[in-house]
Amino acid sequence: MKNPFKISFESLEEFVDVVSQQLQCPITIEDANHRLLAYSTHDERTDPARIATIIGRRVPEKVINQLWKEGTIPALLKTKEPIRIKSMDEIGLGNRVAISIWKQDEVIGFIWALEIDKCLSENEMGLLKNAAEAGKNELLQLHVRKRKNENRSQEFFWQLLTGHLKVPETINEQFQALKITPSPCYAVIVFKFLHGITRKEEQQIYYLLKTSQHLKTMLHTVDFNQLILLVAVPKVDKPLDELNHFITSFTGKLLERYKITEVQVGASSIFEDYQQMKRAYQESLTVLSIKEKFSAETQSIFYYQKLGIYQLFDVILEKYKNEGYENQSLKKLHLYDKKHNSNLAKTLKVYLDNDTNISETTKELVIHPNTLTYRLKRISEIGDIDFKDPNQKMMLYLDGKLEKYLR
Repeated sequence: MKNPFKISFESLEEFVDVVSQQLQCPITIEDANHRLLAYSTHDERTDPARIATIIGRRVPEKVINQLWKEGTIPALLKTKEPIRIKSMDEIGLGNRVAISIWKQDEVIGFIWALEIDKCLSENEMGLLKNAAEAGKNELLQLHVRKRKNENRSQEFFWQLLTGHLKVPETINEQFQALKITPSPCYAVIVFKFLHGITRKEEQQIYYLLKTSQHLKTMLHTVDFNQLILLVAVPKVDKPLDELNHFITSFTGKLLERYKITEVQVGASSIFEDYQQMKRAYQESLTVLSIKEKFSAETQSIFYYQKLGIYQLFDVILEKYKNEGYENQSLKKLHLYDKKHNSNLAKTLKVYLDNDTNISETTKELVIHPNTLTYRLKRISEIGDIDFKDPNQKMMLYLDGKLEKYLR
């Protein structure tokens, strides 16, 4: 069988039209992240998924999600053979054949052939394989330009994160040079993985970022075991809900598709001034630091502004360490517990954690209210504690959280 693609093409658009003519069906070519690169002309023979891809310049997220669930995309990431996909009316997808475009052992794109009023023959499947091989050269040129652009983007991002870019005009010029429209509001999110992020995991992460259509990621970079994102925050009544949906969806797909587990997340406050990005980055790192020290207490906290009093804990810890501080009331209770094999210190901690609520405290400790009343009286006597003094209760609450790190 003669290979009609062993010729040079002036553009990717010319290439995709030749493929379409050879196979007599509509063709689209996407990059590895399902962004539309080129599509052939077509008559009325098409389907909603193709139309939405052309209009949005990328495959709709619902289509990508379904193709993952059906096993199509995982299969395309493993084989160089064409794969036939049956219609899925619920997402507007008609019958089609897909094939991956490979650069050595890496998928750099896909060709999709829409089967309308026909079914590709064995010979046409062979032509599609030839097209995928020829398409590699066309995509590699785009791939090189994309790599250069990514390097420039990451250098710019680090300049912002470290505070080396402070002139608004310069920051805007850099955004324009990278063809990025800065959002009026932004946040910095850091995802911390258990180990250093491998090249393969980096590709998987970037794939998820590029195919997610919920929040726009303006800039991203990897620093050993941390993925750092600059995300656009929409101006809505509850922006944290939007961020939460993005974080939950992203970590969920890391687990579901790639079995990546136990990812910690720290997110900054929402900022408008891009000169403040160093501060935003530090806020995200502070969240991660606090979550590491107080994992149980901050398990459900992702955002700096939700840390509350925990925002100050690192500062207080440093002060206490330098001064060799120790809460005398807690010290007396620990000595008493050790001598009498009791648990007054724990009772005090649970009581304060439950905002001095008798009912919740007895429920957690599984004791009778009278027992709690007796213990609180002994705690007051031994530790010289006045439970009517809010200042003293606040210090006991803070020091109770911090004491294991002080020791």
